[in-house]
Amino acid sequence: MKTLLSFIFVFLGFIAFAGENQLSVGDKAEHTSVKMLGVSGDKMSLDDAVDQNGLVLIFSCNTCPFVKKWEGRYNGLKKWADEHEIGMVVVNSNYRNFDGVDSYEAMQKHAKEQSYNFPYLVDENSLLANAYGGQTTPHVFLFNEDFELVYKGAIDDNYDDASGVDKAYLKSAIEQLASGEEIVQTETKPVGCSIKRK
Repeated sequence: MKTLLSFIFVFLGFIAFAGENQLSVGDKAEHTSVKMLGVSGDKMSLDDAVDQNGLVLIFSCNTCPFVKKWEGRYNGLKKWADEHEIGMVVVNSNYRNFDGVDSYEAMQKHAKEQSYNFPYLVDENSLLANAYGGQTTPHVFLFNEDFELVYKGAIDDNYDDASGVDKAYLKSAIEQLASGEEIVQTETKPVGCSIKRK
């Protein structure tokens, strides 16, 4: 039964709809000055969040089983990003769930329960998800300091078990970006639940 559920989750991730736009590696992010409401009650933009070496953006939500598997690693990723002078934000683009499981109040409660140590923002009208081609929750986009995309895809190669990770895609890309090295793997397939976009 567990194997069947895992297959269904992966299948849902693979058929996730990405919207019309797709940022490719090397493309520049749009809408970086748009202010988004965070669970802290403050508004911030990607321009506010970017650090000296760049920015990690993770499309996420409150209830997706894949998010629940991966989000225990979010705080560690924030610490890793900070150590490499890279900002990090997590955005919720699930427009069709904003009146329910992904409401602002639910986001606040979820962030508190999970002890999030990073900005968790509302992507109103799925603006960023549609502009960047965010497909799943989670889906990672790593930008350099000029907001050029250098990596997109999954956090790592094992959503089910953090101790079983063989390839830490995002952490490796962050380290390479901060050190000025070429990103070895610039894209991986995102796995997760489809974004309930507008």
